[in-house]
Amino acid sequence: MTGWAHHLIIAPILLPLVAGALLLLYDERRQFLKGVVNLISTLAMLCVAVTLLRFADGSTTGVYQLGNWPAPFGIVLVLDRLTALMLVLTSVLAIASLMFSLARWHKVGAYFHTLFQLLLMGVNGAVLTGDLFNLFVFFEVMLAASYGLVLHGSGQQRVRAGLHYIAVNLSASFLFLIGVALIYGVTGTLNMADLAIRIPAVTGNDRLLLEAGAAVLGIAFLIKAGMWPLSFSLLNAYTVAAAPVAAIFAILSKVGIYVLLRLSPLFFGAEAGTSEGFGSKLLLIGGMATLTYGMIGVLASQAMARLAAYSVLVSSGTLLTAIGFSDTGVTGGALFYLVSSTLTVSAFFLLIELIERGQDPAAGILAVTAEAFGDEDEDEAEAEAGVALPGTLAILGVCFGGCGILLAGLPPLSGFIAKLAMMVALFNPAETATGVSTTAWVFTLLLILSGLSALLAMSRVGIRVFWAPIEAVVPRVLIVEVVPIVLLLVLTLALTVQGGPVMRYMEDTAHALRAPTQYIQDVLSAPRVPAPGEGGAQ
Repeated sequence: MTGWAHHLIIAPILLPLVAGALLLLYDERRQFLKGVVNLISTLAMLCVAVTLLRFADGSTTGVYQLGNWPAPFGIVLVLDRLTALMLVLTSVLAIASLMFSLARWHKVGAYFHTLFQLLLMGVNGAVLTGDLFNLFVFFEVMLAASYGLVLHGSGQQRVRAGLHYIAVNLSASFLFLIGVALIYGVTGTLNMADLAIRIPAVTGNDRLLLEAGAAVLGIAFLIKAGMWPLSFSLLNAYTVAAAPVAAIFAILSKVGIYVLLRLSPLFFGAEAGTSEGFGSKLLLIGGMATLTYGMIGVLASQAMARLAAYSVLVSSGTLLTAIGFSDTGVTGGALFYLVSSTLTVSAFFLLIELIERGQDPAAGILAVTAEAFGDEDEDEAEAEAGVALPGTLAILGVCFGGCGILLAGLPPLSGFIAKLAMMVALFNPAETATGVSTTAWVFTLLLILSGLSALLAMSRVGIRVFWAPIEAVVPRVLIVEVVPIVLLLVLTLALTVQGGPVMRYMEDTAHALRAPTQYIQDVLSAPRVPAPGEGGAQ
């Protein structure tokens, strides 16, 4: 990347930073103007992210040197396929969540638009940065904004869950600092590419200290990724958060997944010496435990928001397990699954808000009780047969059905393609020279059972809400609220239609992650940009 395109690497950080600062200048009573500024900035970020995705789909890693100091001494931003993918996914979720919030949610609390932009800045910075300390800085920017957003809309439940969420994440940040300090004390650097070179040379007691630091750092990332049993604050926060906040929060757990995808093969890959594969067994066991816990939670959930929150855990468990296999094919399928599941869960959180407007909470409880004890009036059920659904409920029902198919991983949509890709990689003899392991069979079984649990849970909720409600009320829904849900579901359909090119991109990304030599060389060999008076001198 050269010329103007090179400077686009920093744009996903600068755009939300400038927009967030600008929004502070306007009074809270000018919500319409603030919404317009927020939307323009987010749309511009999407355009930048798509442009960077096109540049990243090549063989060279883009390196942006802040202060024009080369790595490992200066701060660098690094763009590759995985980074570009995360930037585009974040931008898409941001636009959908923001459009939905403009109907009414952005007015129910102070500084929503500023916090929204700062959250995007933190997420974008976390995926772009090339060193651990600035990863911590951007994580804190992201989390500080999320603390305000999880409390957006007030209410006793949000305050209780929000304070729990803040306490747990502050503890994770403390662990983050401890892990970074231990790693720096042993290696003398925090640049990711430089660490990949220095870690194989660490021996003796220093290696024990290094692995202890990596373990502490890993716990911090696993808390953010939502691994069981570190996920309870995450569950409560997703359940009670406002709909557009929960929708954009779908990307937050994936930032933790992104860091594990980035650092595991970089620090403890084939060149790491005696530390090769460090932590992979923990990821396998913890990922499958998280997947199992999320699956049980999905089956047990009666409230739709709780069902969606547990679906986040199912997604995290699947991805953590896939990372633990350290296999290129499984990683490629997992990346496809990451995009599909994130889009689906985000759309589901938005959809829940619209569906529940037409429900009486007491009626929902009565429906569950009647279902459990078989206490239904058959005559009334027959009298209601054949009644046409109003147009609004029909649209919501179709969207709900789409979410159900995607969460269950049924063909032909992208959820099925992603799970099939992972299973094919697990059972491909060319990729598995030692035969199919027991772990692969267990993971495959859990993938199938998690899909079955999602299908049962969504069918039960769909029957109760759309097919046989005790008291159906058509909710008042604005077009601006339906459009983002449809947009997200259409994108999952596009993933299905363009499954071949998308999967090739994911496989190329997985190959680059599992063989990070090119990444390391590009970061450490990137030259300074010559000053105007220097001509071509370096």
